[in-house]
Amino acid sequence: MPKIGGVIAVARLSAVLLDSPVGWRPVLALVAAATDAGQPRALWQDDVRRMLGWSAVSQTGYALMAPVALGRSDLAIPSLLLFLAAYAAANLAAFGVVVELRGRTAIGDYAGLGKARPWLLVSLTVAFLSMVGIPPLGGFAGKLALFAATIDAGYAWLALLAVVNSVASLFYYARVIGPGYFEPAAAPVPVLGSAAAVATGVAAAATVLVGIAAEPLLDAFTTAQLLPKTVMLARSPSTPTPTWCRACRQRPPIASPRWCSGRDFDAL
Repeated sequence: MPKIGGVIAVARLSAVLLDSPVGWRPVLALVAAATDAGQPRALWQDDVRRMLGWSAVSQTGYALMAPVALGRSDLAIPSLLLFLAAYAAANLAAFGVVVELRGRTAIGDYAGLGKARPWLLVSLTVAFLSMVGIPPLGGFAGKLALFAATIDAGYAWLALLAVVNSVASLFYYARVIGPGYFEPAAAPVPVLGSAAAVATGVAAAATVLVGIAAEPLLDAFTTAQLLPKTVMLARSPSTPTPTWCRACRQRPPIASPRWCSGRDFDAL
């Protein structure tokens, strides 16, 4: 979950730098591609928690595609919020299963889970398939919106790389899900209790609901803003030009339009 806060922070910084002459957009695109390329490390993990950790790195790479599209696609902010909502629900469901299984994280411990604790395996399957981007789950809607925003911003190569990595992720998720359905359990499967089970079920249901309600959620997110309401210091026929801003200490006229969070202006 801290990764979600980090992505929002990067998106806010990108919003501040929109009109900057610094070439931050290609650099951020390369960072997103490099982060997304963490997929191979998850392929060889035999511990489910470590696999989810590397998967989270890759999911962060997908989310960073939205800041790359800021200012070039109207879908940038809505797609980011939709994807993060879907990822948060799926991640909670996946780790909820691990907690409910009393922290058993070896892949072999999940063999036969479909017969011993079928509802847990169903929740884990929903979470993993959403992270891959399988419809009609939330991850599919979030990734689809992200890919559209990235292509709209002129970074089709980044969207193509993300699609390839999404397909590759199916293989390491299948290493957990497959034995759960098709292999017998090696031992009894004790669980933690009803509270963790209910939380896991709610998270899995939320993952499905985000996918089903993707269109109204995207519509609702179109009005979202990454930064607080700002005041642009620029000459306007209807708004007198202030002479001094107490917040940023800028004195108009300014060479290029500048956004300022100050609400109170003093005469010099």
